Amino acid sequence: MNFFPKLIFSHFSRHFATLSKLPNNFTKIPSKYRPQAIRDAQQALTDYLHCTRYIPFVYAEHIAKNSFFSLSSLISGINFSTTSFNRNVLRFLRYHPINEYEFFFESIGIDYEEVGGLLPSKKFFFSEDETVLEAACALSGFGFPWNKLGKLYKEEILIFKASSKELKARLFKIKECGFSNIPVIGICLAFPYVLRGGGVNELGGEIVALLNDLKRVFLDFDLGNHVEDNVDAWYEICRKIRVFYDLGCEKGKIGELIGRNKNLFLRYPEEVLVSKIEYFSRFLVPKEDIGMLILQNPEILDSDLETPMISVMGMLKHFGLSVEKRDSVAKEYPYVLGRNKMTNLPNVMRALNLHKWLFDRIKNGNHRLLANYTLNDDDDLDKGFRDSFEKIQFSRTPVHTMEKLMFLHRVGFGENSLTMKVLAHVHGTGSELQERFDSLLGLGFEFSKLCRIVHMTPKVLNQRPETVERKVNFLCHEMGVSLDYLDIFPAFLCFNLEKRIKPRYRFHKWLTENGLCTRNYSIASIVATGEKSFIARLGRIHPDALNEWFENFSYKESDNSIQD
Repeated sequence: MNFFPKLIFSHFSRHFATLSKLPNNFTKIPSKYRPQAIRDAQQALTDYLHCTRYIPFVYAEHIAKNSFFSLSSLISGINFSTTSFNRNVLRFLRYHPINEYEFFFESIGIDYEEVGGLLPSKKFFFSEDETVLEAACALSGFGFPWNKLGKLYKEEILIFKASSKELKARLFKIKECGFSNIPVIGICLAFPYVLRGGGVNELGGEIVALLNDLKRVFLDFDLGNHVEDNVDAWYEICRKIRVFYDLGCEKGKIGELIGRNKNLFLRYPEEVLVSKIEYFSRFLVPKEDIGMLILQNPEILDSDLETPMISVMGMLKHFGLSVEKRDSVAKEYPYVLGRNKMTNLPNVMRALNLHKWLFDRIKNGNHRLLANYTLNDDDDLDKGFRDSFEKIQFSRTPVHTMEKLMFLHRVGFGENSLTMKVLAHVHGTGSELQERFDSLLGLGFEFSKLCRIVHMTPKVLNQRPETVERKVNFLCHEMGVSLDYLDIFPAFLCFNLEKRIKPRYRFHKWLTENGLCTRNYSIASIVATGEKSFIARLGRIHPDALNEWFENFSYKESDNSIQD
């Protein structure tokens, strides 16, 4: 089979996920002729851009060969012919000029769905503003792959507002650091702001600091000689280095540390690096500390932090928490104890409010304790949990129940009987419970306190996020109480806002303001008291209180369910 049709079909398959967005007329072309249709259309578009629009041939070809969806849309309105399709497309273009920017943006690697938002208003042709095309041509002439220029455009649009003279000057300024063209391209793709600059010969202090680091790494520590001599390899290695700057490591200060640990960047894929960073980020510690931990201890990337089982109390002992503090943990957080997965360790420690303590232990020379921890067969086995777990396997909805249990483990609940009691009272899928839990965190709840609330009042998680948010807003804004009050009375969040909380609170406020009630009732007493007891109390407070309550404050609809 001819290589070109293979290439076309390969390109077509890469866009399979968005195939439904292709114009209907194009998909009506018999599949065996689509490669020819695309090939003919690409040739016609190249000729049009070069001969009619006077774009240099090599760049016209780049645009035509890398704008699959724009081209497909173009030819969807043209009748296909196996013998004259190229001529048909050219004839169509003579009378139906294209938006050249649309084809250009897709061709430089920008997702077709994003192109519409980037098109300049009231401009259709490059001749109306040649700056963008000139910048792309200058970069391509230096050696940048045409279909990767979109990375530069999306991150640093100012690059494409610079003249070709300015861009060439900045590129050669970077080369003066000792890099050849290919390393310069890799550096620029990973750190687009190095091409930003303020003037022809200006790079800026931040850029100079970065280049000093990279010079130290690639030249002084010889990392450059271990990188294959192609753009993709240099871009990949520079992306890994950028990860640490994105974490907040200071430019100009970590070049030597990177150089001394260059095998980190040669040995480990970026995905491994990112997954470990995401893991330690869940300890809620400064990102720069995570970067320095990995840079100083690259062997931590070999640790399996996902699949091993751990004993919570065993892990605390392993990392040196004192007997007294372990006893305190056991009394205060019994629902966290038992076994869990290593992947859940950050949230387990957050549930215990020990996440910063553990990360400090890891950071300060104890990182190897993560890798050498072992769980004995009889460590922290909870018979009550095991019995309940076995019952799940034979229940009507084992998969649904297991998803809920996995959610509880993810947020720090251990393998213990208390977790199973919570499990029996929470309703919804695992993803729904996670969404509700996250929404409560977003309202300002501390992780550890929220886990305690869920342990005490699991039904808090059975409500829609917007329902809980309204209750929290009423508590904090109208009642003037902080979230800390829910440590005492978490069941507040389970009562109906409109039918119970609002009318009762506002009535007690009215009684107080009018001097009819001198006793200061707690929120729990106001809200949680049963209906009969509440009515009896009003009768004791004042003879007219009952009439006022029923006429002006009580919820008028009959309500058999006071709680949400």
